[in-house]
Amino acid sequence: MILPAGVAPEARLLLLGRALRAFADGYVAILLPAYLLALDLGQREVGLIASATLFGSALLTLALGAWGHRWSQRRLLLAATWLMAGTGVVFAGLSSFWPLLMIAVIGTLNPSSGDVSIFLPLEHARLAGAANGDQRTVLFSRYTFTGALFAAFGALATALPDWMMASGVERLMALRIMFAAYGLIGLLLWFIYRRLPHSEDHGVTIQPVPLGPSRAVVIKLAALFSLDAFAGGLVLNTLLALWLFQRFGLSLAAAGAFFFWAGLFTAASQLAAPWVAKRIGLINTMVFTHIPANLFLILAAMAPNLWAAIVLLCLRALLSQMDVPTRSAFVMAVVTPAERAAAASFTTVPRTLAAAASPALGGWMFAEGWLMLPLIACGVLKIIYDIAIWRAFRRVIPTG
Repeated sequence: MILPAGVAPEARLLLLGRALRAFADGYVAILLPAYLLALDLGQREVGLIASATLFGSALLTLALGAWGHRWSQRRLLLAATWLMAGTGVVFAGLSSFWPLLMIAVIGTLNPSSGDVSIFLPLEHARLAGAANGDQRTVLFSRYTFTGALFAAFGALATALPDWMMASGVERLMALRIMFAAYGLIGLLLWFIYRRLPHSEDHGVTIQPVPLGPSRAVVIKLAALFSLDAFAGGLVLNTLLALWLFQRFGLSLAAAGAFFFWAGLFTAASQLAAPWVAKRIGLINTMVFTHIPANLFLILAAMAPNLWAAIVLLCLRALLSQMDVPTRSAFVMAVVTPAERAAAASFTTVPRTLAAAASPALGGWMFAEGWLMLPLIACGVLKIIYDIAIWRAFRRVIPTG
């Protein structure tokens, strides 16, 4: 993969790792409700387990922000790969709700379209140190583009259980195999991240520290990001797949095809994000692409048929994630270099905790037959967030 000029070579390993994780997350998010329904669990249980995965990720990331500076980021990344490997293998072997819920809490499963795992703050901190200024925004764009692109290919992999069933494999066993493959991808990541240089090997002299001078701005950002995340949790990919299954009777293969194309549209938007941000600024890019995306989501909830909903959701995908690389670059640019790892953790944790509360609520709404409500509520709350963050930070000039 070609890196922008002036970017440290280790970024290539981080982008490769992001690609593999995104591929695994891309199919797990869609197969998760199908797997749980195949285990005779209901819509409420789907929502609860989705919430548990986010809650557990938040606790791990909170611990990372508080105590992670005691160990090297490379060492913590290697530990995270083992956690991912164990999550997939153990989850594939369970059948009862409570053990599944426990693994959801302590593991790395990701039911959303974005990255909410313990990998995120660690990789962000390494990426932030690998580039400066506009090149950092470009690098974060490559990172999110890679994630969106390979998540799209992962969505296509949701057709594999149907292919295995055509070859005589039982449906439940085919789904278990896919979760076991998730664990094997975690093992592969261990081999990749072993090649990351130690900090002292590439001249890094800034050691990570807990939040200090940047605490106030990080707290304000975390509060606003939490509102956005709570809204997004109502329609994360697992619940959006459940909505498509329940409202339109979509098959796994058809749902995978939709998420593939939506992922490609999202990936394309990531390439445009740095170009737009360079011209109108990071905050303006975050806000003025996000508002139309949320209007498309509200309209999709009220769509009269499948094709209208698909078109509106694809239009949303073209715009809804352009704020991701710009948001990450903005956070890294408004804190001191030594606080970047802590800032990444402390802006991620409240987002993930807030997102953890809403999937259970969304699953309950689906179970009660209120299929439109989660999508509409998500769109409205996200527009409120867009207006609030623009008013709070429109005059802040990033300096990092």
